[in-house]
Parts: sequence; structure tokens; C-alpha cells
Amino acid sequence: MGGGLSQARMDRGRFLRAAGALALLPVLVRCGGERLPDYPFRLGVASGEPSPDGFVIWTRLAPDPLAPDGLGGMPEDAEHAVRWEVSEDEGFRRVVRAGRAEARPELGHSVHVEVGGLRSGRWYWYRFEAGGEVSPVGRARTLPAPGEAVGSLSFALASCQDWAGGDYPAYRRMAGEELDLVVHLGDYVYEEEDTRTLADFRRLYGLYKSAPALREAHAAFPFVAVPDDHEVDNDWAGPYPEDYPELGREEFLRIRAAAFQAYYEHMPLRPSSLPRGPRMRLHRRLRFGGLAELHLLDTRQHRDDQPTGRLIAPRRPEALEPGRSMLGEEQRRWLFSGLRRSRARWNLIAQQTMLARYDYDTGPGVSVNHDQWDGYAAARRRLLGFLRERRPSGPVVLSGDWHAGFVNDLKADFRDPASQTVAPEIVTPSISSGCPWADRVERALGENPHVKYFGGDRRGYVRCSLQEGLLRADFRLLEGPERMVTASSWAVEAGSPEARRAF
Repeated sequence: MGGGLSQARMDRGRFLRAAGALALLPVLVRCGGERLPDYPFRLGVASGEPSPDGFVIWTRLAPDPLAPDGLGGMPEDAEHAVRWEVSEDEGFRRVVRAGRAEARPELGHSVHVEVGGLRSGRWYWYRFEAGGEVSPVGRARTLPAPGEAVGSLSFALASCQDWAGGDYPAYRRMAGEELDLVVHLGDYVYEEEDTRTLADFRRLYGLYKSAPALREAHAAFPFVAVPDDHEVDNDWAGPYPEDYPELGREEFLRIRAAAFQAYYEHMPLRPSSLPRGPRMRLHRRLRFGGLAELHLLDTRQHRDDQPTGRLIAPRRPEALEPGRSMLGEEQRRWLFSGLRRSRARWNLIAQQTMLARYDYDTGPGVSVNHDQWDGYAAARRRLLGFLRERRPSGPVVLSGDWHAGFVNDLKADFRDPASQTVAPEIVTPSISSGCPWADRVERALGENPHVKYFGGDRRGYVRCSLQEGLLRADFRLLEGPERMVTASSWAVEAGSPEARRAF
């Protein structure tokens, strides 16, 4: 596979047809005589956390995902054996790894299998069996070996998929792309006012994963994901909920623990990511041979509380305080150390909220969204100062959260349009969440000359194609429920800190 991650692909339609057919073939060895109440794989399958010799494959046994007790229709006091297979071909004629895992009630009968001993840089197919039933088929891909020459990498950026009937046309269109993986930047689910217990969060994920298009995208590509706020509570920060002190810190930490456990139970994460109460290790790093490193950040769990006025409001003096942190000290050191040591051609910094300043005041004042990095101006200066001084190769910031697409120049000093551009920022639009503040963004574009592109209130994702000398970002936006178009395309040349319009 040395020619690149995008080499030797299969026809997408053929894969999807084959996956549906293969799910019906009872070829796996049955796990004893255990029977289940109904078909257990209603939440589909997924893969993630790829490495050069393997990946994680995931499923959850849930015959009734919306069961009131949150157990998905499974008994609360019994483990169930789940067989799994990984094959080099879609027909499962060359099975190279197989085994048995236990789906335990304390983890919602979810299964996270770390598969190893595979060849680097190639596609594999996987499936599960439990209770005499066979799961849908999924695809997964290993990473290139360390230092391996990689010709190309293709991935999608996704974010913000509020439930809107579960149709998700953006995911339907994404599943037909030629991608190596999907990078999900948060708001995978949206909490509701009464989402407070583990059972509540399990039912919420059961609802979202009932969407066929979402399950199809998971089966087609590995996902690497980090949560944002709505997986827990709108605009939460560290130990503080949005409505603190009304909710109370201790009660919020109990909710956060339930939310983190449900997130783990429903995402293809390694067992080492299993949360410990309200704490979960979420920042991590993937290396794509010598081509790229992907640094995944957690901008929720370790940040200081927002200043008063979390959303768009006149900038509060606290937003400029030098000690305010977005990443926490340990994560900040981890990021800077990784960037300093990186020998990759590109360093992709994936995080949740827009890094660039955005002033919504069309007059002499300054109004900002305090939940984004504008509420943590000193932390932003430290990050951009590091990029300017240490000059890691090919830094590109990948962001989500704001329900609209942006391309931004990240400036050493946003007050001075002529100041040095440190790196480009690509902000993905939302999969399904609306952007009712788009008009306000539009009116203030003249106050923000570092913003090169704003996509407005449109749904979709960004398709990124990476080569040694060029990163291309295509804003794939929906026109109606079925048609996806490339509304704008941007290129970053190796060695340049700026994105230029390709068309």
C-alpha cells in the first residue's frame, strides 16, 4: 500500500451491497446456545482508533435500544458472548483474526475489541455474531507503518448532528465518498433538559444510532472522535454546567460521569479510554507514516469556566486574563511537546470550537462568543505564539461547533490585519444542526478580515485531501435533501501558513 492511504479502493456501491448481503450469511461459529430477545445489532457496527497493526471494532447488543431502563432490551444480570471476525476480503474467505468478547451489562453490553497483528496501511472487513445473529459488515483500515512514505490521505470532518428525524442526508452522501477515515469533532448527540442519568444517555445514543445513514457511514469508514459540549450539557466547562450554580457542581459531576460512560459505550474507543467517574482521557495522537500527525484535543474537560455571557456578548474583561486555560496545563504541554517532536510533513490540530477571533460588533466595540477561544484569549495567544516561534511543519487547525463553514487566517495579532498569519483554520459546517445566527455573522464579516470564507446556514461536511505538498479542503454542502455539491474549495501549499481559494 506504499503508494498512499487512498490507493487500491473498492467500488463504494459494491461494498454497501455486499455488506448488506453478507450480514445475512450465518457463517460464524455460534456462541453456544445463547438466545437473545430479538436481533441484537440494531445500533450497527463501527471501527476507530487505527494503528499500524490494528484498530478497534465496536458494537453494542441492543435488541430494543429505546428501552426505558437503558439496557437496550438486554437482561441486566448476564454477560453474553460475542464472536468477531476480521478478514482481508469482503466475502470473509480470508479471515485473519477472530475471537470472542464478553458483552457485559455494566457497560451496556457494548464490545470494544482491540484487533492487532495486522498488516499496515490496508483495508479489512469485520463482523460480529451473538445469539445466532450476524451483524452488518464494516470496513476498517490500519495506519501506515512509522516513517513509511505515504502518497495521500483523504478524510472528512464532521460535527454537530442534532436529531432531525434521523434522516442525515449528509451522512448518506458521505458514505459514498472515497475516504480513509472520518474525524468527528463533537456534538455527536444533543442532550435534552431531562437527560440526566446513564439510562437517559443510553436511550439518546440509541435514538441517534437508529438512523440508517449514520450507521452506514460508521460501517464504511473508521471514525476518530472527540466530544464537545452537547454530549454532556450545553456549554459546560470543566466541573461547571451551563446553569451552575442552579444545578450544583456535585450533581453535574454525576451527570458528566453518566454522559462519559454512555459516550464510551457507543463509540469505537480503546478500553484504555474507559472513563473513571467524571474523568476521561480524550486527547490523543495518530500518525500517518511520514505524511501527517493528527493531534486530537479536548477543549471541555480541562478548561476554566467561561466569563459571564457564554454566547455572543460584549467581551468581558475576564476573557483577557492571562491565567485562563482552555486545555489545562498537562494537555497543553502534551500538545506542544508533540508538535515540537513531530517529523511529519503536516500537523493537523483537531479541536472543537473556532480558534480565530470573531468580533460580532459592527461598531467600535468588541462582542464575542465567550464559549469559543475568544473567551480564552491568553490561551489562544500561547498556542499561536508557539506555532509562530517553534514553526512545526504544516500546522493546520481543524474545528467544528459553530454550525457553519469557515476558512480563517490565524493571526499573531487579530487586532492588526497586517500581522503575521501563523496557520490556516478550517471549520466544518454541521451535519444537521441549524445556524440561526448566520445573519449576524454575515453582517460582521467586514470587522473580521482574517475570515476568508463563510458558508452560511448550510449543512454538510469538509472533505480533506492531503498530499506531501498540498492540503485541499472541499466544503461539501447539501442542496436539497439528496444533492451534495462542492460549494467552495481551498488549498494550503506545503510551507505556506495561508489557505487560498481553489474555486
